[in-house]
Amino acid sequence: MQHDVWSPPPVLLTVDLVILTLRESRLHVLLVERGEDPFRGISALPGGFLSHGDEEILDAAHRELSEETALPAGSVHLEQLAVYGDSGRDPRGRVVSVAHLAIAPRLPEPVAGTDATDAAWVPAEAVLSGEVKLAFDHRRIVSDGIERARTKLEFSSLATAFCRENFTITELQQVYEAVWGTELDTRNFYRKVQAVKGFIVPVGTNRRTTGGRPARLYRTGPKTMLFPPLIRPAPSVMEEITKEKEA
Repeated sequence: MQHDVWSPPPVLLTVDLVILTLRESRLHVLLVERGEDPFRGISALPGGFLSHGDEEILDAAHRELSEETALPAGSVHLEQLAVYGDSGRDPRGRVVSVAHLAIAPRLPEPVAGTDATDAAWVPAEAVLSGEVKLAFDHRRIVSDGIERARTKLEFSSLATAFCRENFTITELQQVYEAVWGTELDTRNFYRKVQAVKGFIVPVGTNRRTTGGRPARLYRTGPKTMLFPPLIRPAPSVMEEITKEKEA
């Protein structure tokens, strides 16, 4: 009895980057305008295929990040987000994407890569609401990346990745408000942050602000997991209605 010879199906591998930063106290995601088919002229996440068969996936993510931000890998928080491999996600064939989440403070204006005609920082809410159309399944990837960031802000020190080396508690609060998409009570936030020992530590100098006394500066502390966690507020009824309309 003869058996059919099995051969593996052709599968291509890419990396995609959800790059987040704060601009004018608002959460932004980096998008590029595709210069090639499929989806020519449509916004998409930066990324691409492996440059060669021996390139490690993490190396490919760092390479794409360097090309898009011109920042060294050590200055940007980078972590693997998820794998996306639905059979119909790419009209070119079976393409599996290993998506990564990248976060850094005050990233510069982007420069389009070789296969893109433009690159820009886009407000995250414009992507989540569907106001900005994205190629492939990139809106889903952006949504997953932002939700990962929102959740990790509760239980880890990820929020400090959005801040400069030295920052004020007000600036840290702005990170939480921008990522969570809700305003926070200043006194309550200050009390909760100070209750997490080792989350942030004072640097011994103050920064002059407009009016009033100088604000104390802090840096990231040794603790990476927060206890007690900073639980994000539950969305109001109106916020839930708005989300349902946008979905």
